[in-house]
Order: sequence, then structure tokens, then C-alpha cells
Amino acid sequence: MLSRIGESLYWMTRNLERADDTARILDINVVYMLEADEGATEETQWQPLLNIVGADELYPQRYPDNRVTVQRVIHLLTQERENPGSLYNSLRLARENARVVRDRISNEMWEAINEFWLSVDKHLKATLQPWRAAEFYAYVHREVATFFGLAQSTMMRGEAYGFTVLGSLQERADMTARILDVRYHLLLPDLSLVGSPLDYYQWGALLKSLSGFESYRRMYQSGIRPIDVVEFTVLNPDFPRSLVYCLDGMERALERIGSVSVGAVPAAMGALRDHLDGATPQGILDQGLHEYLDQFLALLAELTAALQGDYFEAHLGDEL
Repeated sequence: MLSRIGESLYWMTRNLERADDTARILDINVVYMLEADEGATEETQWQPLLNIVGADELYPQRYPDNRVTVQRVIHLLTQERENPGSLYNSLRLARENARVVRDRISNEMWEAINEFWLSVDKHLKATLQPWRAAEFYAYVHREVATFFGLAQSTMMRGEAYGFTVLGSLQERADMTARILDVRYHLLLPDLSLVGSPLDYYQWGALLKSLSGFESYRRMYQSGIRPIDVVEFTVLNPDFPRSLVYCLDGMERALERIGSVSVGAVPAAMGALRDHLDGATPQGILDQGLHEYLDQFLALLAELTAALQGDYFEAHLGDEL
């Protein structure tokens, strides 16, 4: 397989996963906005989303007064053309990469992502209002799930499939770590609210941002405890958005692709495995969850650079 084809497959699903994750956290925040206590300000509710997706530096460039409002955050993260990580741009790039690899994905997958993009492009020409946002984000969830379902049921299990799985799981791991880091930091310090209905709701919102609320409640009957949330979202191999689950899937995807025995990618994957293996929830909290997740994100960034060097740029000379 040409390296540029593998790269397009990887970024097709990585951008699609990013769009779905962005829609998920926005959707949960819109609902939370309606149910939050009266003392919560717009900035309190919406600033964390900017931190999660790394738009906290872009926001003041776009809005010099630096006033955080629901309409501004929704616009910036959903349809702002100048924001590379907006939902609009993520879907646009996913569709463009799918177009490049039309002969490597099924017709059903191409038709689904093409129609999805055309619909989103038309829908987002007008400003998305907060009261219409939840419906739009639900639509994004359904269409992304449809695409991945078609990939699961129609793609041959070879190199192409491996690159699609690798891209989606790497982006998912990245977003899980960011959501857990930011939300946990905001929730944990307020000891006066521990055990209160608001405390339960806020922790529930964190789990819902990861589509794990119902699964968590079935697994833990003692309520929502920080140490259990860490165990569930970081170390549970059966939760589809945990860091361990994503890493396990990435290793299998690389085996399908044909992982090189030496080079930057094996070293980067080994570092990620060493970081997660042997970790315990209490050990992570004792070390500091922020520090632990910050290191994980740094290792994940090193993997992205390694993939670029070992796979996507490795044979450029042969392709010219």
C-alpha cells in the first residue's frame, strides 16, 4: 500500500472520530446548561470545553474581549472555518480523505460519508442556535455510528482496515484523556459538594461525555467515586473508550498493518504500554491524575510523529 493511501485512511477515521467526540461534549454541555444550578455562569460551564479541545488560545484571537458565551463556543467548535479542529473542518477533512481512498473503502462507506458531509455543509451555512444544537449533535452521532458500522461490516480485514481502526482509536484515546483531565480537575477540588445531587450530576456528565454512564452504573453499585471513575476510564479493558481498550485495539491494528520490528513506532507503542501496564487507580491518583494523563498525551503525540516518520513519509521517494 502506498504511504499516502494509508495516511488518508488513518486521517479519514481520526477526523471522523474527532467530529463525533466534539459533538458529544457539546451535546452534554447543552443539556447541562439547561439543568445546572442557577449560580453557574456561562464561562464556568463553557470554558472547560475550550480547554478539552485545545481551543483556549484560539478563542481570544477570535473574540478579543475574551467573554465566554454559549453561542460563541458552539460556533467556534462547531462551524468556525478558521478553527482547524471544529466539527465542520473535521468532517470536511474526513470526507476529503475518503475521496482519496474511494477504491480502498466500500461503496456503502463512501456514499454514507459523502451524503453526511453534503448535509452538514448545507446545515451549517446558517448560525447554529443553542436550542437547535442538541438535535444536530444527535444527527452527527447517528451518522458517524453508521459509517463505522458500515466499515465494520463491509471492509476486508487487511492493511486498509488496520489504518482506519488505528486512526479512530488513537483519536478516541486522546479525547478520553483530555475530557478526564479537564473535568476531573474541575470537579475534585469542591469538597463541599461531595455526595450532593449536583456532585452526582456533574460526575455523571463526565461519564456521559464518554458514553459510559450506563455501563459505569451497571459495574459499580456504590455510586460515583473518583477512584472508580479513574479505574473505569483509564484501566478497564472492556470499556470501549478507556485508555487501555484503545491501546489494545491500536496494537491489533498495527499487527494487521504489518508493524515494523524496529523504528519509532514500536518504541512509541512500547512506551504507551509501559505507562499503562501495572498502573492502579490509587497509584494514578497518588502520582496526580493530571500528571499521569499529561504524560500519556505526550506519549500519544510521540506516536503520531512516529507514524508519520515510519509509515506516511517512509517511502515518499519511491512514490514520486
